Amino acid sequence: MNKILFFLLILFCSKTIGQTTNSSQIKNNNPVIKGWYADPEGIVLDETYWIYPTFSVPYEKQVFLDAFSSKDLTHWTKHARILDTAAVKWAKKAIWAPSIIKNKNKYFLFFGANDIQNDNEAGGIGVAVASKPEGPYRDYLGKPLVDKFYNGAQPIDQFVFRDKDGQCYLIYGGWRHCNIARLKADFTGFKPFDDKTVFKEITPENYVEGPFMFIKNNKYYFMWSEGGWTGPDYCVAYAIADSPMGPFKRIGKILGQDPKIAVGAGHHSVIKAPNSDKYYIVYHRRPLTETDGNSRETCIEEMHFDANGFIKPIIITNEGVQADLIK
Repeated sequence: MNKILFFLLILFCSKTIGQTTNSSQIKNNNPVIKGWYADPEGIVLDETYWIYPTFSVPYEKQVFLDAFSSKDLTHWTKHARILDTAAVKWAKKAIWAPSIIKNKNKYFLFFGANDIQNDNEAGGIGVAVASKPEGPYRDYLGKPLVDKFYNGAQPIDQFVFRDKDGQCYLIYGGWRHCNIARLKADFTGFKPFDDKTVFKEITPENYVEGPFMFIKNNKYYFMWSEGGWTGPDYCVAYAIADSPMGPFKRIGKILGQDPKIAVGAGHHSVIKAPNSDKYYIVYHRRPLTETDGNSRETCIEEMHFDANGFIKPIIITNEGVQADLIK
């Protein structure tokens, strides 16, 4: 009998240890990737989750982009240097905020470069192309797609949005101005709107940078970052409209710092899980232990909506999200 009791005790302890181990696997999942990365674009490509972030270091060292892939949102594989300045002769520094889209079995990576401050400097928004999501990417145009300030918008923080009818738009802008433009089908330039304009301003109240758009229940959710990227006021707000052109009336802030967890939470993207109606927000933040503005880490939280379709305020966590497997 003593041997039986001893065996049962060992079995119980083994199960308890196993449960503790499994439980710990769903805790402290933020940050989701190692290293300093910011401005993350999360997306599903070819039945795989991907994150394309900015390498968060001083501008002169931002000369390449890494990417990360996952099947479950919790285990990520690094793909190093999918694009660097060796493949983009006009880009010298500040390779920022990548945005990717698949088009006719090619992958087009839009990026900002050189942090230009006026129309006389070389740089702006570029496009690179590859045959696989992990690259390697090469310069598509041999020059920037957008290299000047239109409507006061610095040509950075680009996001490529595909509408329900298949039309793709470039939505971009820093310096508190946001533009939208219709891309040609081959991404070599833009198609003017009916009034002959190419860049239309859609700047909502408090907009600073980092635009993102998605469709849910035939409504256009437009999101952006507010405040200063190195400050505690950095946050994400949003609006809802019936068209990608707006007008976008600010509804409110849904993501910001928690002085108990991290500061500077912003510049985000949104992933819809392909096998469910779950939505995830991918964003960067600065740990409480860090004072360097470039010390930013990429995190994920689940995003919820109320009965009226409004986004509920997001609580930033160290736990992050549980595995959501793409089958």
